Amino acid sequence: MALETKMRSNDDHLFYRWGAAVAALVALVGFSRTFYLKAFFGTPGLSGLLLLHGLVMTAWVALYLVQTWLVASHRIQLHRRLGLFGALWAGVVLVVGTTTGIVAAKLGRSPGPPPLVFLVVPLADMVVFGVLVSVALWLRNNRETHRRLMLLATLGILTAAFARIQLGFIQQHLPLSAFLLSDFTVLAFVAFDTFRHRRLHPAFAWGGLLLFASLPLRVLLAGTGAWMQFATWLVR
Repeated sequence: MALETKMRSNDDHLFYRWGAAVAALVALVGFSRTFYLKAFFGTPGLSGLLLLHGLVMTAWVALYLVQTWLVASHRIQLHRRLGLFGALWAGVVLVVGTTTGIVAAKLGRSPGPPPLVFLVVPLADMVVFGVLVSVALWLRNNRETHRRLMLLATLGILTAAFARIQLGFIQQHLPLSAFLLSDFTVLAFVAFDTFRHRRLHPAFAWGGLLLFASLPLRVLLAGTGAWMQFATWLVR
């Protein structure tokens, strides 16, 4: 029984380390041309805000990667101390991410839809991220719930990275393709965890529902009179 428990624990650690690795890989591939390796691709320069945004989001993914490694290495006290910094950094992600989305709309930047309509996408990303991280921190003493919500929060902000992967089928169907790839990634981890434990964990159930439901809700909200008034007020 002790050996079985240890093996299950090792499998759990590996599961979350894979989640962190996937998040890091998608971010690296997606933003390689425009951020990480832009010097090799000759892409246009970035404003100070976009550079800050890239650094903040990179730091979040790196922090999540380090946190999963610390747990797998049984360095729980250091994990908890670093978690205090992580809570503060999540606030930085929210502030910088929201500001970047509003400024992009104000400058008329969008992958296709009218900028004020598309503004619902980054703002909703930040709302979902904020809810997942906040609840994860509130329930931090519930290990199983906490780490699943943190995984969802991290995977859920990969949509922008998927949108920048230079593959034909992705670029031809933006922004829907990026949302579908992000949702598929989340669904794959939820499905694997459910199969492994023979039950759908409640954190994955409601957290995943929040992520998946946010896409049609954005579509319904974007372009409505109420949203356009709100978005216009934001970019003034």
